Amino acid sequence: MTTTFIPANELAARNHASFPNESDDYRRARNALLAEEIELRRHIERVAELRRQLPPGGEVTKDYRFEGENGPVTLADLFGGKDTLIIYSYMFGPQREKPCPMCTSLMGAWERKVPDIEQRVALALLARSPIERLMAAKKARGWTRLKVYSDGDGTFTRDYVSAEDADVPGYTVFTRRDGIIRHFWSSEMNGKMADPGQDPRGAPDLDPLWTLLDTTPEGRGKDWYPKLEYPNGG
Repeated sequence: MTTTFIPANELAARNHASFPNESDDYRRARNALLAEEIELRRHIERVAELRRQLPPGGEVTKDYRFEGENGPVTLADLFGGKDTLIIYSYMFGPQREKPCPMCTSLMGAWERKVPDIEQRVALALLARSPIERLMAAKKARGWTRLKVYSDGDGTFTRDYVSAEDADVPGYTVFTRRDGIIRHFWSSEMNGKMADPGQDPRGAPDLDPLWTLLDTTPEGRGKDWYPKLEYPNGG
């Protein structure tokens, strides 16, 4: 079924917003931007629909095992009672003294949303360090909702994140239908696909930090990244 959309500029023309002391130039530019924002919304939905329409991914035939906060678990265990599982592989391998600040920023944003996320899907956070290190880092951040697991032997990481077992992030979605677990989708954008002048990243941004900064005149900047700690305990 093909949906016919009203042209974005016509929808933008229906906008009656105005703010104190704005100029005519500002309002014209803002309505032109609004039309682009409408197109962006539509493109995001088109991409999401294409993702949902992917053919069945590869069946998971290996018996992946992890160490959880309460003992050993399998990939199937991570689903709990859900049909879909999201695994975020974060950068905290044995060679790191501390977890990656960027991964930590993202995970911190998800911490409070876990109850909402788990209404729909299962969520697991995976790293290559021993579970004791992952639990200690989690406790240091004050996180109680995120579930962390250790990929001790790296089998999962090499198959679904980095064949070289590099300390890089990964986002992977699995489905379980009629008892069969399949790979559904993984983030595949990397630094080699970055556009000139832009920090390499995937789309859409999973960390709301960047979406928020994109609404400001300063933007996300070119040389600023989240930190694990800030002055005054922030």
